[in-house]
Amino acid sequence: ARRPRPARTFSSPAVRVARDSDLLRVTLARPENRNAFSTEMREALFEAMITARLDTTIGRVVIDADGPVFSSGGDLAEFGTSSDVIGAHQIRTRRSVGALIAALGTRVTVHVHGTCVGAGVELPAFAGHVVADPETTFRLPEIAMGLIPGAGGTVSLTRRIGRQRAARLAISGAPISAAEAFAIGLVDELRPSNGSSNGYAETPRDAEGQKDTPDP
Repeated sequence: ARRPRPARTFSSPAVRVARDSDLLRVTLARPENRNAFSTEMREALFEAMITARLDTTIGRVVIDADGPVFSSGGDLAEFGTSSDVIGAHQIRTRRSVGALIAALGTRVTVHVHGTCVGAGVELPAFAGHVVADPETTFRLPEIAMGLIPGAGGTVSLTRRIGRQRAARLAISGAPISAAEAFAIGLVDELRPSNGSSNGYAETPRDAEGQKDTPDP
């Protein structure tokens, strides 16, 4: 059997959180690891989303990422490393980032760019608004690896683009362009960035948010 890759160590947090008035900006901050969705990143995102959910003075949340890639999906270095598979599954279920993003509804905008793979596709799909750089690509490789989309994509993608389109994206494993993602409703807006998703110019919609719209 193939052994898991050795885990890398990092000196900085996986996620950077900043508050500006009623805006909470949450940035994936591991560009050297292609913002792979590790346990540490999941926990940090969960805590940030819990904060946004419980703090009524936070009216808007923007999720973005450092570096040339929004997220390369699950961290392969962690695959097969859990000694308690059932316990790990329960933790992922009970501390679901996707469920919190969905609960926050239209208050959450996700800015994506570069490559979005696996969780990098599934989690943004829960958000109320997704902005993509026109050069962004989206891909779900899990089925080719003997897995299913495990970051909530079986829910988020079917809600956003319907069962047939979600099935085609997952079963084919083929990448789609930002233009196609926009055409099928996977993203809501195309806007050029400067090569990282925290480089988008702010628009009036970003500044105002949609605070009058209740959570689903």
